[in-house]
Amino acid sequence: MNRSRTPAPARVPALVRLSFLARVRVSARASVLACSVVGAAVVALDGTVLTVAQPALQRDLHADVGQVQWTSTGYLVAVASLLVFAGRLGDRHGHRRVFAVGALGFAAASAGIALAPGIEAVIALRVLQGVCGALLQPATLGMLRTAFPPDRLATPIAVRTAVIGLAAAAGPLVGGALVSAYGWRSVFLLSVPPTLAIGLLALATRQPEAEARARATPGLAVLDPLGALLLAAALGLLVHGLVEAARPGGAVPGALACAGAAVAGTALARHERRAAHPLLPPELLRSVPVVAGVAALLAASAALFGALFVTTYFLQDVQRLDPLTCALRFLPLALLMVLGAPLCPPLQRRHGPRRTATAGAALLTLGALLLSRLDATAGALPVGGCAALLGAGFVTLMVTATSVVVHRAPEAHAGVAGGLQQTAMNVGPALGVATVTLLLALVPDGGFVPAEGAALPALAAIAALTLPAALALPGGTRGTRPEQAPPRPGRRPCVRS
Repeated sequence: MNRSRTPAPARVPALVRLSFLARVRVSARASVLACSVVGAAVVALDGTVLTVAQPALQRDLHADVGQVQWTSTGYLVAVASLLVFAGRLGDRHGHRRVFAVGALGFAAASAGIALAPGIEAVIALRVLQGVCGALLQPATLGMLRTAFPPDRLATPIAVRTAVIGLAAAAGPLVGGALVSAYGWRSVFLLSVPPTLAIGLLALATRQPEAEARARATPGLAVLDPLGALLLAAALGLLVHGLVEAARPGGAVPGALACAGAAVAGTALARHERRAAHPLLPPELLRSVPVVAGVAALLAASAALFGALFVTTYFLQDVQRLDPLTCALRFLPLALLMVLGAPLCPPLQRRHGPRRTATAGAALLTLGALLLSRLDATAGALPVGGCAALLGAGFVTLMVTATSVVVHRAPEAHAGVAGGLQQTAMNVGPALGVATVTLLLALVPDGGFVPAEGAALPALAAIAALTLPAALALPGGTRGTRPEQAPPRPGRRPCVRS
């Protein structure tokens, strides 16, 4: 009996093609990871170095304090108000393209600020930089979601988190050195080369399969401009109100802005219920893991940044420490943020997201509680121990919750999920700082000594809110599988081998 066999040489081209496609896929993933990590790090670095540069900027441009504050407020309002809509744009047009536009625009705005002749130009360009940052940030997660399989996504997210922590910790040192040697304009020039490079790299990286799937998803062709406008108004007014409330004499304007945010949020909820293709997909809002992950990130970032705000004043104004010594007291927080992030994926694979995130929430809450018991004589060891607990808890919770949010979101809505995650990480710090500022103003004897005031106990209570949120995350080691969108009517579901 003769059996026909395919000659061996005929199989060689197929093997070569498979090997070539594998190399292309690995190369694309490496490029996507580089873009995501560098983009997130530049944004984190930009926020910390600007704080150091603001006094020199004020003197050089002869600006008042209110104008200098708007260089930060304008950026924050622009970013927070556009993050979710920018994620929807990435879902519709491809995260790579939106990321490239954001990165190149961020580079151009940074260069423009470095050359700005006056404070008005700086403020306008900072708002433009915020718009570009809003395009860039959700895409850093959306690109990872489309490039990496769900079971391998925790590791690149951990790498991204570690680099963000390193950039945030290095920001004051880098900014101080640059401002001292070259002036405040050098701080903005620092962002130009990396954002220009990753913008061009993103344009050169091809992900045709992921982009084709995004464009073929029903409903994404409609961007819901009214929903985007209402969401931008709600988030922008909320962030502006929280920032205003944290300033002396800003309680009334802050309250009015927050009231406006509530009105815009109510109008948004009514519109989203009636829209045929809402900006916030119902399957995301009905997903308990996604909502719980976003809530955990919101509470954790509020508790951490509020605690940093109070403790910085405690160390410098009460204990009379110089800024460098103050930074060294918080060094354990930065170290554990950087070193702890790579340990989170194996913990998550072994114990599941729920247990891992609950452990992080417990460490964060314990750190805030112990910090609230420090008196005026607290030394380096207790402050450093509290900082270590805060850093270990926050990084564990952040990596795990972010992984769950990105995993559980359908690939077609990865950008919106990334926008929600980034919105929580931007609104949370403003909420934490506004809370402690309000308590310091309202509570008698609510000074910066933790054990004598009400600010840090309140932050410990906010940190404790991460515990129920963590318990709502998936429990099993396979609990981070993405939720699949329902098949389109009239079509048989596709089963991949």
